[in-house]
Amino acid sequence: MTKPASPVRKAQHTAKWARIMTKWLITYSHTRGARWNIVEFGGVTGAESRGVVDLVAIRKNHGRPAGGTKRGDLFEIVLIQAKGGTSRLPTVSDIARLHAVADHHRASAVVLATWRRGKELRLAKLKNGDWADAEPQDIFG
Repeated sequence: MTKPASPVRKAQHTAKWARIMTKWLITYSHTRGARWNIVEFGGVTGAESRGVVDLVAIRKNHGRPAGGTKRGDLFEIVLIQAKGGTSRLPTVSDIARLHAVADHHRASAVVLATWRRGKELRLAKLKNGDWADAEPQDIFG
């Protein structure tokens, strides 16, 4: 007979699967342009580390070069916060922090990925301080 998992272990498990499913969705929703590379910020034990960003999707921008650069010199960056299970949505201060990080790194988008076991992964894009549902192709297409 197995002992039921503690709430902390359940939260770690669903957070891990939220990150896995987000990486999968980004990989398979890619239709044009350069391939997205995903950087995950895990702690020492594989659990989440500190900070408001869980994943960063980055790819080379092969579009028109900006002043003083050539094609492929610049990057497109998307910051991602992944939530699993019944974890609460980001607070107002979390959203402010996400804005600050996005401004600092000149990210093209800030995305909230929410996943629940047996349900489809949902993406929301941060617009004007609020979350708006988004399709993966619109962000990572």
